[in-house]
Amino acid sequence: MANIPQTHTPYALANLPQKDRLTEQFVGKSLESLRTPAMVIDRSLFRQNCKRMLQNASDWGASLRSHLKTHKTVEGTRLQLVQDEFKTDAVVVSTLMEAWEVVEGGLVKDGTVKDILYGLPVAINKVADISDLWDHVAKDGGIVRLMVDNPEQIKFLEEFEGTRASPRKWSVFVKIDGGQRRAGVRTASPDFVPFLQSLFDSPAISVYGFYIHAGNAYASTSASEAESFLSSEVHAVNEAAGIALPLLAASSNKEAHNQPFILSVGSTPTAHAATAESRAALSTLLHGKLELHAGNYPMLDLQQKHTSMVPFDRIAQRVLATVISYYPARGAEGGDEAMCDAGCIAMSKDTGPSGGYGDIVGKKWRLSRMSQEHGILTPGEGEGAKSLKVGEVIEIVGQHACLIAAAYPWYYVVEGGGRTVVDVWVPWKGW
Repeated sequence: MANIPQTHTPYALANLPQKDRLTEQFVGKSLESLRTPAMVIDRSLFRQNCKRMLQNASDWGASLRSHLKTHKTVEGTRLQLVQDEFKTDAVVVSTLMEAWEVVEGGLVKDGTVKDILYGLPVAINKVADISDLWDHVAKDGGIVRLMVDNPEQIKFLEEFEGTRASPRKWSVFVKIDGGQRRAGVRTASPDFVPFLQSLFDSPAISVYGFYIHAGNAYASTSASEAESFLSSEVHAVNEAAGIALPLLAASSNKEAHNQPFILSVGSTPTAHAATAESRAALSTLLHGKLELHAGNYPMLDLQQKHTSMVPFDRIAQRVLATVISYYPARGAEGGDEAMCDAGCIAMSKDTGPSGGYGDIVGKKWRLSRMSQEHGILTPGEGEGAKSLKVGEVIEIVGQHACLIAAAYPWYYVVEGGGRTVVDVWVPWKGW
């Protein structure tokens, strides 16, 4: 028997620093008065982006599973899942801390979240924790689902359940590799059919569906390209389900898999391409029900802007930084440069097709080079002397909101382009 951990370190579920203390300290303050670097979220834009995605899924004829990994907050989750007549109760998380904080934040208790997918292929040292999580969620009628892509995962789930007085069946997505080589199994692999047979015959597993994430869709630069990536995602999971159906029918354990397969596809670019028109273009006979998943869409960033699926004015997050020095004629071809107090920790070192690490809102300046705690700003054509001043607070929109947000212990929230803090969100930290 594998050495399956039966004990684990309990998670500290309390967010520190406490939201109420931060609210008292910062709500009502102007953005100009904040210590920089600081992350700011426009709640109005965040809300609008959430509603658009919920409507996209509805128009595409699919359910939506919202990924919480970008903002990692109770407040953001509520906005993602419920907007007027549009709603979902299914989420995907990247860490167990996110999943536990969904529970601790009351989102399962009040029915906002009913379905939690742990979004990595399950690890042996996570099973006991996820089992405890499932016990908590089940008290309020919820479920926790897993992702699998390797036969060893089947073995240690079976072995773990074999230690229980009342063994359970884990609801799993089979992760499909559609050529992205991130994670998952390929339908063309000679191991694919034996893997499915092992899943269908396992006493510890119920196959919920097939899941794919086309991270390569970030290379899209038009709606038609994003739609093409979306079609490829659908084809990959649908092919997997088509292979699975006769295997399931032949399994002696088929009663354990008693719902249509869920075909879960998406990334923010392809989810933006999921429209009524793109659904009409899908002529494929589906071997299950479509589910759309995405996570970056509430906040957005320069990478998403470059896909051409979203305009700059829909980006809901930015980093406040202060210009701390200025260097006339120091740059390329005698151009000016400036320094700000936001470096690679504040902005991440992710680049994107548009170049640089971030663009300055309202100015033709770019964050072009970075050290740990400071960045070098360079001007675009026609910009230069006196267009930035030492002491000036600037706003930078970076390349990748998910990694940028991970650096900040709290976010300052404004409303409708305002310059006054109306709320403070404290994100979940840890794994």
